[in-house]
Amino acid sequence: MPFKDPQKIKEYKKVYYQRLKEQKKEYCKEYRQTPNGIKSRRIIRWKERGVINDDFDKLYELYINTNNCNVCKKVFKNTKDRHLDHDHTNGQFRQILCHSCNIHDNWKNNPL
Repeated sequence: MPFKDPQKIKEYKKVYYQRLKEQKKEYCKEYRQTPNGIKSRRIIRWKERGVINDDFDKLYELYINTNNCNVCKKVFKNTKDRHLDHDHTNGQFRQILCHSCNIHDNWKNNPL
């Protein structure tokens, strides 16, 4: 910074940090579209919802590679059809379900 005037230094820093903030925002937006960004975001959401697991990488691989509901065997068309079921009292993962099976807990009465 070639400035000696404190006011000019303050203005320079303001512009610099605003530009840096915009660059970081753009980078994050691009990163979220990558496979690692999608994986990272999904795992963060699971943790926010209280899912507890020793190896989230393995759990994510299982989640992505599961093509059918573990209860009704309905085929998933995309990742939005899949739901990670977990016990709300202890946070442990149970299985991967379709939306319908995740909402209706009839399958709990007839364990697999």
